[in-house]
Amino acid sequence: MDASLKKQLEITACKVRMGVIEGVYNAKSGHPGGSLSVADLLTYLYFHKMYVDPKNPKMPDRDRLVLSKGHTAPALYSVLAQRGFFDVEELKTLRKIGSRLQGHPDMKHIPGVDMSTGSLGQGISAACGMALSGKISCDNYKVYAVLGDGECDEGSVWEAALFANHYRLEDLVAVIDHNRMQSLDYCENTLELEDLGAKWRAFGWNVIRLDGHDHNALRSALADTHNEAHKPTVVIADTVKGKGVSFMENDILWHYRFPHDGWEYDRAVSELYAVKPEGVEDPYTPDGIASPAEPGADADIGIDHTTSVGWHPAYFTRS
Repeated sequence: MDASLKKQLEITACKVRMGVIEGVYNAKSGHPGGSLSVADLLTYLYFHKMYVDPKNPKMPDRDRLVLSKGHTAPALYSVLAQRGFFDVEELKTLRKIGSRLQGHPDMKHIPGVDMSTGSLGQGISAACGMALSGKISCDNYKVYAVLGDGECDEGSVWEAALFANHYRLEDLVAVIDHNRMQSLDYCENTLELEDLGAKWRAFGWNVIRLDGHDHNALRSALADTHNEAHKPTVVIADTVKGKGVSFMENDILWHYRFPHDGWEYDRAVSELYAVKPEGVEDPYTPDGIASPAEPGADADIGIDHTTSVGWHPAYFTRS
């Protein structure tokens, strides 16, 4: 990957993360952790790999993407806004009454959304249907299904995996955001997943494992997923939940929690502002936050919030 493309993808991913934080902050709800972990994957797909046109979002020969882990809609919305499907200011309306940016993607109202999702395990089945339709009609589009690793607990995922292999859906690519956390705990404490690659391989898929924050690795892996056996491909992307905001990284608290007023919002914005590549303009806080609030002694930082350990008592008393 040449340096200019790499820089542009880094710039865009930074803007996407800013949009995620701004969205969930204004909504006072949402799922920032998984949205931040999937930001690099969605950025690469929409800005380099997929054939889409914001001016013609329903063109028949476009590539399709199904966000099967629909609760990370803030990331998808932020990517679509950066790609030009709608204005970035609309991200501030996330989950508000009358907004088309609902808590989960809605294909009927949001340009660029190919499938309404939310209930985990169902999006990949829809993606299989799209891929089979394309194969029958000899259309030359790719279908990408983005799943969470915890979502792979769902039996419907494995039904779809069997279906895709049976029909040799080689234009279907499943991308698993493997941040190793789900809902209230680590995946391995909920239902043991590993060896995840071996499981997909046993279901007849071409398996690729990589660093989900490395655009070079994504480019190499997705350059050509066709194979002699005409198998569907799964990319297991190892990621970090909450990537880009230090106190959210690898902390299950931020699966559901939004950044509150005070140090949480201030630090999230300031950290993204501090590491933004040259050329990034923050449309929400253009000059950063002059005097960001600092966390107090009782701040939920560096504490294991998984259910196997127990929640921080202060969490229950917060608004």
